[in-house]
This record gives sequence, C-alpha cells and structure tokens, in this order.
Amino acid sequence: MPVPEPSAPWQRGTDPGTAGPGGGPTSRRLLLVGDDDLTAAVADYATAWGARVSRLPAPTADALVTALQPDVDIVVVISRQDIQALRYALLVEHARPGIRLLVTLFDRTVAGEVVRSVPNCAVIGMTDALVPALLGPCVADRLVALCRTPDGNRLGVASTTQGAPDSPEEGTNGIQDGLRVESSPEVRPSAVRRLWHRAHAQVRPLDGSTNALLVGLAGLTLVFLLDTVLGALVRGEPLIAAAWHAAMVLTTVDAGGADAHAPPWYLMLSTVSLLCVLGFSALFTAGLVDRMTSGRLTGLVGARVVPRRGHVIVVGLGQVGLRLCLELQRLGIGVVAVERDPRAACVPVAKSLGIPVMFGRAGDRFLLRKLALPRARAIVAATSDVLENIAVAVAARAVAPDQRIVLRADGDEDVTSESRYLFRIGTVCDTHQVAGSYIAAMAMGLAPLATFVIGTRICVLHPDGQVHEAARCARTCTADPHTPPPAAPAVAD
Repeated sequence: MPVPEPSAPWQRGTDPGTAGPGGGPTSRRLLLVGDDDLTAAVADYATAWGARVSRLPAPTADALVTALQPDVDIVVVISRQDIQALRYALLVEHARPGIRLLVTLFDRTVAGEVVRSVPNCAVIGMTDALVPALLGPCVADRLVALCRTPDGNRLGVASTTQGAPDSPEEGTNGIQDGLRVESSPEVRPSAVRRLWHRAHAQVRPLDGSTNALLVGLAGLTLVFLLDTVLGALVRGEPLIAAAWHAAMVLTTVDAGGADAHAPPWYLMLSTVSLLCVLGFSALFTAGLVDRMTSGRLTGLVGARVVPRRGHVIVVGLGQVGLRLCLELQRLGIGVVAVERDPRAACVPVAKSLGIPVMFGRAGDRFLLRKLALPRARAIVAATSDVLENIAVAVAARAVAPDQRIVLRADGDEDVTSESRYLFRIGTVCDTHQVAGSYIAAMAMGLAPLATFVIGTRICVLHPDGQVHEAARCARTCTADPHTPPPAAPAVAD
C-alpha cells in the first residue's frame, strides 16, 4: 500500500513540540490496535501528517497494557468484529481511565454500549466514512462526494471538468482546482418526475408472476365494470342490482335465468365475459399464490415497488449498501438492492425500511436487464468482495455500455486499477484509503465531513467547505495533540 508523501518539512516532524504554520503542534502519539489493511492505511496517513504511530496487530491484554505508555495521546481500535473492538476498548479504559479512544464499529447496539460504558470514547461508523464517496458519483456525474453537515444540510463536491481530475492541484484557498463545493446541491428529482417514475413502476412489474397477478386483477375489474354498465343500460336494472349480477358473473354463481329474455348480442357478450373470467381468475390466483409463498421483498404498490427508470441499483446489502440505499431514498431517488444471500443480516432491516430487494447474482445479465439497467441512474457494486464487484461492473458494461458504474474496492489496488482502465469503470472507491484517511483525520483532532476519491487521489472535505488532498492535508498542522478528537456519529441510521 503506498504511503502518502508529505509535501512540506513540517509534516515530516515527529517531535511533539514541532510547530506547523498555524502555530500548533503537528504531532500526537497514536496507538493503533488492528491487523488489517485498513489499520495500515490509518497508520500511513497519520504518520504522513506528523503523528508518532505504534501498532499492535492482535495484542493480548498484558501487551495492550504495556503499550499504554504515558505519552500515548489517543488509542484507535480498528476491528471488523464489533465484540472484539468492545473488548479492547474496555481493556484500554480499565488500564488508562480517561484516555481518549476512537473505535470503529458497525452494530448500533454495540456502539451504544461502548458510549455508555466508556464516555471518553468516540465511535466511528464505517458507513459514515464510506457512504459519501459512493453516494455522490451515483447521484450525478458532476458529484464526487455528497454528505450531510451536522446541522442537517447537504454539502456536495462537484467536478467542474469533464469527469473527475486525475491529478488535481491545490489552489491558494485550499480547494482543489477543477472542484467546486456546493451547499445543498440540487439532486432531488422534481415531484412530477417522481410521480411519473412511480406510475411507470406500477404498470411495468418486474417478474412474470406479478404480471399475471396484475393482468388477472385488471381483467376481472374490467369484466365487472362492463357487466355492471350493460346491466344498467340494457336491462334497465338499478345500479346496485346490476353490480350484484356482475359480481355473480365473476364468482360463476348461477344467475337464475335472469338473462333469458335479454337480446341475443347481450347473451353472446355475457358468454364471452364468463369465459374471460375463468382465464383472469386463474392468472390472478396463480400470481397471488406465488407472491404469498415466494418470500420476496418487492411490492406491488408502495415503497417496495421496483423502480423502472431513473433509479440506482445497489449490489450488496451489507451495512454500506443498506446505508447507501437509505440515503438515496432520503434524496427521493428510486433504489433497488440486489443480494445473493436471502439470510443476510441486513435483509430484515431493509424490509422494515421499505427498500425493495431482489435476490440473485447481480453478475447475471438477464437479472440486470430485468432491473432496467439501461434506464437506471447508476449501478453501485458495494459488496465486500472486490472480484464480485468487478464481475458486476463487467456485466453492467455489457448490458448498458454508457451506464454510470460505481465500484467499491477493499484495498486490492492492482486489481481495481487494471479493471478501471480495461473496462472503463466510472468511479472506483478504495475503501481502505477512503476510510483510512477519514479515521486518521479523526484521530488527529479534525472533524472531516467526508473523504473521497478524485481519480487516483484521496481528498478530505472539511466542515468549512475546504478540500485538501489527504496526503498533504494542511489542516493537520493546527491540530493540538492535547485536544480531544471531535465527536463522531455513532453508526449508520
């Protein structure tokens, strides 16, 4: 993994008293607990920004206590297992009560327990670090990041060039050339467009059984209305009596010779309608039984209707995919999730949130066509398996050559770089670099709104709207090692 190169002498210092241009110390002593590539990325960025970093890959309790030297300013715990992270946090608090802690967690229940047990601990939800970098590109071509500010507004970083610049230069005001920070960018579709997309989804169902159910229901309704109108106009029956006779036709109940003296054409039409009722009833019953027994997480009406135009397809319903779907829904953008495993932990949560979910292999071109990929806004391959994400991107490129593709890559730089150049993948988000720079910035006492990808570079968006390249983040020079890190949001909603 490449180590970010500092661009100024003051960023290379390890002396805690070294002063940067802002007058504050540039170094703090970090103890990193973790043994994966994400931990290495955090160490790389923190070291490049002037911190003194010690790493403990998988420490025992005694080793962790021994490493907690008096000059350690903050302990950062990084683990994919939330219970393990909780254990380390409690051990650190027991050995050094009151020391500043930064812990990465996924589960909200565990995060709440950590905050209650260790008040001096700040919890970083990994979705908070990753979702802004994925959300921006899948919402609009011009956006490279989109996030929410603490006051609830949205802040976007837009590219002012054709595509994101690969090697941006930092201007005098800190904002990268070729980028523009937009306050509350307009990304929500208009009410008319949302209504049109919803109506289009209602009349263009996804699968054959749903088609059968809707055709059967529409046919039965049409026969009922036709018989009611003819009964009232031809036989002169009151409207209620005409509706009663039409209902008997639908339920194939003998009308008792009520139509014996009707005109011949009416009798012929009634015969045809009775035969149609048989077919429509069969279609309706077959579709209804299939929906009741299939366990699918798509709906006929309401929020779980699979959108057919202007939507985003999110492949992989993990914590990151779930949060991304939720943010898209909040923006008023239609979304459908694709998950291979029906027993995935986030599936019940998606059901409760009204997110439509399709089960299957997203690398299947037939499934992508069913999901109306050519008419979609974007497709996001957000599983934790980089090879599966690449397979999804390749299949999507074959189905819709001009479609916007956002790909999540967990640290395999060679594979993702080769795939991006060979298959013209639009945005490749290296999650280890994005999350690593985010965690490092938090550990250094900053409050980054987002870290995101610009070509092959990682940039940091600060609360004041300034953007810096992560490898040369000038804001770190003013971070005091004796001030606590800013509070971080607990975990994804």
